[in-house]
Amino acid sequence: MTAYVPGLTETDLKKIVLALQQLAAGRSNAVGSVTLAAGVSSTTVTTANCAAGSTPILTPASAAAATELGNGTMYVSAVSNGAFTITHANSASPGRTFLYAVLG
Repeated sequence: MTAYVPGLTETDLKKIVLALQQLAAGRSNAVGSVTLAAGVSSTTVTTANCAAGSTPILTPASAAAATELGNGTMYVSAVSNGAFTITHANSASPGRTFLYAVLG
């Protein structure tokens, strides 16, 4: 779920309160989903809220993704401004879909 982000010059108190309420309710613009590419050993996720030093957290959203995670063959190998890279098994298995949140 995305959250409303008021601009730096926002003066409407209702909009500022709305943004705070949405954050308190758990909404975030730093979430998404990714399906690992088949036939390659890494997948790059482009996301504006990622920065060097951020921590991507991955949660399996399919049985194939849970199997990949359980095999111990995947990890976040790089984090940079605007993207992170997941290194994983070079598999033809489709549907290895993960949900992610980027913190920091």
